[in-house]
Amino acid sequence: MNRRISQRSPILFLLLALCLVLGWMGCASTLKGGSEDPSKVQDMGVGKYYFFDDVLIPKELNYHPDESFVYETPQFKAGSMVFSKWWLDSANVADFFAYYMEKDNWKMLNSFRGKESVLNFSKPDKTCTIKIREKWNGTTLVEIQVGPLGMKKM
Repeated sequence: MNRRISQRSPILFLLLALCLVLGWMGCASTLKGGSEDPSKVQDMGVGKYYFFDDVLIPKELNYHPDESFVYETPQFKAGSMVFSKWWLDSANVADFFAYYMEKDNWKMLNSFRGKESVLNFSKPDKTCTIKIREKWNGTTLVEIQVGPLGMKKM
């Protein structure tokens, strides 16, 4: 009887450890989702606007404020925002941005698609680069950089 229990205990231990890790990952993503400044986020159903009112982010992505920054002056706003999600198809994310950026009046300059995708957009006064890559652990990482296109002479 004791031998049977000792043979099953490593399996039970591994299952318990797996459940704890998966539970922790779920809680961690829930906690991170609430860390953005609510005054700067506008929910649009399919996505949210963070800091920039013309760059819609898929609602599945989790914002990483510790890896992001936004610089704002009366003349312009610029910054870099980082998002991620475990087990999300990067091609679908690229398609989302291609569609919704055009709806927000961005013009696509070019795109490079593959294991790592880069989409470049512009407006008359600013530019946006979106990098999408899949990490080895199954996480999709999205980096969005928005900045002025050029400074006007005064």
